[in-house]
Formats: sequence, structure tokens, C-alpha cells
Amino acid sequence: MTPSMRMFAAALAASTCLLGSAHAAETIKIGVPVGLSGANSTVAPSVVQASELAVDEINAKGGVLGKKLELVVVDDASGAAGAQKAFDALVFQNEVNAVVAMETSAARNAALPIVQRGKVPYIYTSFYEGASCNPYLFANGWVPQQQVPPIVNFFMDEKKAKKFFLIGSDYAFGRGMLAFARKAIEEKGGTVVGEEYLPIDGTDWTPVLSKLKASGAEALVTSTSGGAPNVTLTKQLRSSGIDLPYGNLAVDEGTARSMGADAAGIYLSASYVTGIDSPANKAYLEAMKAKFGDNLVTPNDLSTPQYEGILAYAAAVEKAGTTDARPVLEALKTVSVDGPRGTITMSKQHHAPLTMYLAQVQADGSVKVIQSFADVDPGDQCPKLN
Repeated sequence: MTPSMRMFAAALAASTCLLGSAHAAETIKIGVPVGLSGANSTVAPSVVQASELAVDEINAKGGVLGKKLELVVVDDASGAAGAQKAFDALVFQNEVNAVVAMETSAARNAALPIVQRGKVPYIYTSFYEGASCNPYLFANGWVPQQQVPPIVNFFMDEKKAKKFFLIGSDYAFGRGMLAFARKAIEEKGGTVVGEEYLPIDGTDWTPVLSKLKASGAEALVTSTSGGAPNVTLTKQLRSSGIDLPYGNLAVDEGTARSMGADAAGIYLSASYVTGIDSPANKAYLEAMKAKFGDNLVTPNDLSTPQYEGILAYAAAVEKAGTTDARPVLEALKTVSVDGPRGTITMSKQHHAPLTMYLAQVQADGSVKVIQSFADVDPGDQCPKLN
């Protein structure tokens, strides 16, 4: 963890202690476990900022059912062991009313038995590999059926690529995303000439890039853990001199900006980019800038769903007329949020149809939208949760 991240985590720990001492009966507590350390530490600050803005906006309008919302932010260390500790603390010690969280798939999978045991609604706001199904879980980020086809189709139709090389982090998200990418490539008549993985905390991509050079690949698709692995892989890829169409299934706009010149040229597929031209997105960006000023971290496809997830929980509680889990879970199937990404409803098997954007990172760090696809269906994720 960098010195700035250590300071950020320490400040949050202090604020969490204060929040935890508030009068529970007078507030509605939302747990936010997030990777303040580990692979997700690059994106965690933007997620916390989005959470704070959502709570501030709701509380400024009188709260929910006459109560103020209260955040309890904890570090899940971006992994399974940390998530178990974080969720135990949130659910059984802090007794939060709900969890709204952007986390790695490893963290999510470790957390699900805890939220089910504690009967706590859990809105998962990260893009992920799909098919995570639990009565207490709702997801408002994209899944492969929504995100992969724009990149694969563009590379094959516009770049005339037929031979693909796949690189990922060795865990559920990395392997799940690339399994879907392989299927999409092969169904369209392409071939995968190599597929390589490093552990989620791996940093030396040299052997993998050597195999890429020797493969004869015409395009590269990667799916690493969001944050630090994206940075290390891209930096080493650029240093190697490899020049191929590069689609990253895991990079968010904020992380891309943090890479500087290394990110230029990356293709990404996202449900949120800062350039969305809508009144709701403009108002969101203005509110973020007004609240955080020079400390604002670029809003992105991992933080904006967090903002909308908190709005969705508040709407569900209002509709249910209570914070009791069962009526809130029923309400979450029907409530809609008009947010920066448009109208989001987690109505399809606890998942959400989303407008998707194919974009490319520019030399100045901005993201240029190439194509957009309205209301892309997430497909069958959890048929038993209809």
C-alpha cells in the first residue's frame, strides 16, 4: 500500500469507529466493505467518494423513512480472508441494515454465506464474471454477456483480427471472463492461440508476454483483477514493444487515467464513462466536483454503480416502508434509479439491463466512445431468482 493509501485507510478507520458509535435506532446503516488494501486499492477511493455523495444527497432530502443514512466503511483487503472478517464485523458487530459494495469476486464469494446467515441485503456493484446467485444478492454492474461482445466483434469486424491471445488473473473473475471471451471468439470464427494467467497478486508478466510475442496473435484481450494488476501488466506490455489491438475487460476509466501514457490505445467496454452526455451524468459530475474538489478521484465504472446502488437501496426501503430484509429484497426487484448511467432496474434475475459503451483511451487519458448499445440484456444469470 502506498503512503497515500495508508493515510486514506487510517482516516477511514477513524471515521468508521465514530460512525459505529452512532445511535443505531436513529439511523439506517449501510456497510461498505472495499479493498482499501490489496489489488483494489487503486479504485477504492473512488468507490468511497461515490458512497459518501449518495448518502449526503439522500440525507439532505430528509433521509429514508425519517432516518439518516450512515456509512460504515471497512477494508476487505481485496480478497476472501479479508472479506470474511469485514462482513463478520459489519453484519454481526455493527449490525448494518444492508451492504452495498464493489469487491473482487473472491471477496464476494466469501461474503455470501455471511450475509445469508445474517439475513442482510447485499447490493454488489462491481462488474463481474456472472452467475453469482443468492436470495440476498443483487448486482447492478455488467456481466460478460453485456461487456465482451462489443470488444470481440469490433476487433474481428473492424481490425480483421482472427487470432487472439488471452491474459488474466488466476481467480474467478479472470478465468470466467476469458472463458466467455474464448466462446465469443470461437463462435465468430476466430481462434485463441494462447491463454495465460498469473496469481491475483502477481506482478511479473515477462514470461507471459514472451509467449504472446511468439504466438502470432493479432489481438490481445486481458481480464485481470481491477486496479493494480491492470497497471503492472499494461506497463510491462508497453515496455515490451508489443503493438496489437488491446482490449481490457477489467480496466475502469479511473485506473486508465492513473496509468498515464501507458493506457493510450486500450479498448474498453463499460456501462459508465464520464463522457455520457446526459443531464443526470452532468449533474453527478458537478456534484462530485463540488464535494471533493481537487481531491476528486475520477468517477468510473466501478464507483458509479456504487453511487446508484445506495440510491437503489434507499428507494427499496422507502417502497417497503421498513428496513426489514424480506420486504426490502422484494422491493429491490422493482425499484428503478435514474442515475448517471440512465435508468437502472435490477429486475432480470437480480441483475440489470444496461447501456454499454465501446471506448478507447486517448493520449491525454480521456476516453472516447466509439459505439453504444442500449439496454443490453444480462442474459440468464439466476433463473431460479425470477
